Order: sequence, then structure tokens, then C-alpha cells
Amino acid sequence: MAEAPARKGLVVPLLFAFAVTGLLVSLGVWQLHRLAWKEALIARITARSAAAPQPMPAPADWPALKSDDYDYRRIALRGHFDNAREVLVFETEGPRDLGPGYLVLTPLVLASGEQIIVNRGYVPSSLAAKTTRPQSEIEGEVTLTGLMRPPQPRNLFTPADDPSHGLYFSRDPAPIAAHFGLAHVAPFIVDEDKTAIAGGWPEGGLTNIDIPNNHLEYAMTWFGLAGGLWMVVGAYIFGVLRERRAKAKA
Repeated sequence: MAEAPARKGLVVPLLFAFAVTGLLVSLGVWQLHRLAWKEALIARITARSAAAPQPMPAPADWPALKSDDYDYRRIALRGHFDNAREVLVFETEGPRDLGPGYLVLTPLVLASGEQIIVNRGYVPSSLAAKTTRPQSEIEGEVTLTGLMRPPQPRNLFTPADDPSHGLYFSRDPAPIAAHFGLAHVAPFIVDEDKTAIAGGWPEGGLTNIDIPNNHLEYAMTWFGLAGGLWMVVGAYIFGVLRERRAKAKA
């Protein structure tokens, strides 16, 4: 008769173990779905960034553009830089461990009148002022290629921009256009490819396309925790039953 109370006393732990196992397994399966999504995203980014430059989307199509449709697409542009409206975006880390610096963003005026905010690349803090790098102020018509990027989102920790000093903390064309009163500005920016510039600055072609993908490891962690849980449960059940049988024989 001692077996029935023993089994009854194990019901609650078993129910708890089943509930936790269901949660852990569902988290593992979710991570596998995320893995498939991330692999498709990486494949799309790799293909777009490595493709030959394409024409820019027609301005008439700009209002309907979605970032998933164009992010990392390489395009070719022709126009002239509006150097008077160049701004800087603070960057916490530069190439080759150069430390904090700035991204140089400049409107490129197309022959049709539309304007594209171009991220021309990184300059170290010592070259933030235009006077320290006059060779970077390119005049006349230029042809460039680069990757289309959506506006950089802000969060609670993003500092407020300082337009009066040409300093921004987000790669977003909207506040730049608003400050200068620019019309017909694209809702995206273009990260310019690395080009030969006298003096070497700004340095373009620094768009990060190395997207982390740890979802398989996360999935295995959740599944491993589920398996480990049942090893603990099995040991607990075995111990409880052995103890109660020993008491029954005493």
C-alpha cells in the first residue's frame, strides 16, 4: 500500500517538470525558426551587397519603399555634393581600432533635383573639422556607388542631436533635411563604397555586413536544459522511490 502514496507524492514534481520541459522545448523550436529567418536574411544581404550596382529607385516610388525591399542594395549615383550642408554623426568605434570618430554625411544633389544623404565614411576625431581635410570637399559632378540603408533607429539612450553644430547621433536623413530645409530628400541613406580620396579621409566602404547568427547555439542550449531537467527529475524520482521502499521494509 506504500506504493500508491509514493506515486501520488510524485505527481506535482512531474507536472512541474512537464510544464517546464514544454517551455524549454518551445523556446528551442522558436530559436530554430529564428535560425531559418537569420540564414535567409544573411543570404539576402550577401547577395545584395555583392551584386553589381543597380539604378536608384525612382523618386515616385520612395514613399512606398520598405527597408526590407532595399536594405544593403548596391546602387550607382551621379550628382554633386552639397558640401555646405555636410554634417557629422558620432561613431563610437572606427576602423583598425582608431577609436571614436565621426561619419561624414553629405547631401548629393542629383540632376533631377532630388537629394540623397550619402554616408561618405569615417574620419577620426582629429579630422572632424573641414579645415583639417580640405581635400575631402569634392567639387563638381561625381559618380559613386554604395549600399542603400534605412534610417538608423533611435532608443532611450540616443543623445539629442545638435544641428547648430552639425552634430548628429543617428544616421537618419529626416532631421538633417528638416534642419537645412531640404526638399525632395530620399527616405534612405547610401553608405558610399571605399574610394580613392586624396589624404584618405573620409574612409568609406565600412558598412558592417557580418550579421551574428547564434540561434543554433541558443536552440541547443534550450534543448540541453530540457534534457538536463529530466536527468535531475529521474534522479529525484529514483531517490524518492528507493527511500520509501527502504522505509516500507524497515
